[in-house]
Amino acid sequence: MAQRKTSTFWYLFSRFWFWITGWHLGPQMPPDIPKAMMIAAPHTSNWDFMQARAAFFLMDVDMKLTIKKEWTSIPVLGALVRSLGGLGVDRSRNNSLVEAMIDLFKKSDELVILITPEGTRKYQPKWRKGFYHAAVGAGVPILLGYLDYEKKEAGVGPAFYPTGNYEADVEVIKAFYRTKKGRFPEQGIR
Repeated sequence: MAQRKTSTFWYLFSRFWFWITGWHLGPQMPPDIPKAMMIAAPHTSNWDFMQARAAFFLMDVDMKLTIKKEWTSIPVLGALVRSLGGLGVDRSRNNSLVEAMIDLFKKSDELVILITPEGTRKYQPKWRKGFYHAAVGAGVPILLGYLDYEKKEAGVGPAFYPTGNYEADVEVIKAFYRTKKGRFPEQGIR
């Protein structure tokens, strides 16, 4: 039996959190994909982080979020940030977050990086492209993480393998997300 990646504390906290909020897990991350760019949408509320983070702890996915390296080295707070998946990125050596993520993928046997491509909780017709270029550059699939507030379900949709045609690919990805309702649906993907 494989050893759990999630600490017992965060696993039990996440079970309790899902119980008190009435949420459940939907489809989970495919076990045969060790490295992926995970996008999370629709992103319409600050509560999205709590639900998503708890879901990944319950799925036992060692999901990471890129954050300024300085946040991971603050005494006490840095330990909390790292335990929640904060992955410090040194932007002083490399001004490109995309290149930094590609380097992280190259150095890791297993890595799932979570990104919100909307970049804001408000409706955003154009997504930031960094997640896509990082996935293409690292040769990893894009996983479609979602929160559906209507069903109170957190899950992972199908793996998407980028073709290199961003405009066409993002339309396919957005079509999947149009079936999911954010906490504030009017701010969601159209």
